[in-house]
Amino acid sequence: MADEPVTRRVSLESIANDLVASYADDTLYSPGHELPIPTEIRDSIAALRELVFPGFTSKRGMASVTAMTTLVESRLAHVRVRLSQQVFRGLHHRCEQRGSDCSRCEASAVRITDGLLSQLPVLRTKLLRDVRAAYDGDPAAAGIEEVAFSYPGVQAITVHRIAHALHELGALIVPRMMAELAHSDTGIDIHPGAAIGDSFFVDHGTGVVIGETSQIGDRVRIYQGVTLGALSLATSRIRRLEKTKRHPTIEDDVIIYSNATILGGETVIGKGAVVGGNCWITSSVAPGARVVRSD
Repeated sequence: MADEPVTRRVSLESIANDLVASYADDTLYSPGHELPIPTEIRDSIAALRELVFPGFTSKRGMASVTAMTTLVESRLAHVRVRLSQQVFRGLHHRCEQRGSDCSRCEASAVRITDGLLSQLPVLRTKLLRDVRAAYDGDPAAAGIEEVAFSYPGVQAITVHRIAHALHELGALIVPRMMAELAHSDTGIDIHPGAAIGDSFFVDHGTGVVIGETSQIGDRVRIYQGVTLGALSLATSRIRRLEKTKRHPTIEDDVIIYSNATILGGETVIGKGAVVGGNCWITSSVAPGARVVRSD
């Protein structure tokens, strides 16, 4: 019987030394500049959804206005602490000042977080319009509560409106993490930079992609698999065009059916137009037009 091979255990110290040495050349890793924590971001999203749609994660449990006000104020204070910490981590990760302390990033994190919280009443009004649009646009909807609490399109636009507000206020990394958590949960990928008007409805939603510089008007409805994207560019040009308009403009009252692809920063889908399923569009569409595949 042949001798069995000798199993040699690897040296953890050697592996650790190699990893630590590699950190010095890694632009992502920077001691003292920790990234935001995904679980904390997810918890902040849940808390903000509870403030927008009471009953999402718990029973209201309060009958009087005074008691409800106290409860809401407590929840706001909780979110302020948790979210400002994550906003700080996102800012400080890209800050040139080393170490865990940076008064400038701390002040910016507080300003951004308070800016978001102050917008919550307005965001709630906009989101209620989104819920109503989903309810009015889906004959299968059995009630407003069902739409608010179970529709992936409503979940995606709720997170987007929060992430977009943070993005506009100057938060770094956190808005994109929020968007990607919503993408993971719903299959709907909306960049936090996209500007979306009132009464927005994504029906079904799986596979929807909305790029960073997209501009969407009011009362727009899109279906699963729709892409609002950029035209493909050479790698050398992508970074130079980072801040230019690369994604389409969708005007008011447009309907875009499933698996349509609309590309380009100069592409405008005019007010009231309807884009049929599986269309490929790289040039503007006139207001009120009906576009369908010809093959």
